[in-house]
Amino acid sequence: MNWTGRSAGVLLAASMVISTAACTADSSSGGAASGSCVNRFTYQERTYRDVANVDFTVGAKLGVATQPPCDDTGGQDKTDETGIAQTAYEVHGISPELAIAVGDTPAEASFFAAYSGADLPPEVQKLMDGS
Repeated sequence: MNWTGRSAGVLLAASMVISTAACTADSSSGGAASGSCVNRFTYQERTYRDVANVDFTVGAKLGVATQPPCDDTGGQDKTDETGIAQTAYEVHGISPELAIAVGDTPAEASFFAAYSGADLPPEVQKLMDGS
């Protein structure tokens, strides 16, 4: 291969690396920003955050829970906020003041607990511990 062919190959490879790096940078910044919003719902003026790895039983339908919009980029027009409405269900053995299940159907519902900071209500912690 002559000098011109090698130069063209090196330039092509360099441009591909730069393009890939640019896409990766955009993706990671978008991913990081997307991940900064907490998965939460409001129901009857209480805020609930999702809790993973909880074995629970869905109870009766309670009503509508609303997931507030995520403004993790700043500058979102506050007049456009509407949120996403989903069905809230009871969680057997726990007061709806402490925890609810949220989803389109009982089978798809996820567990959400009302707590602030890092402390879960004792009733929720007991359910998580399997007691």
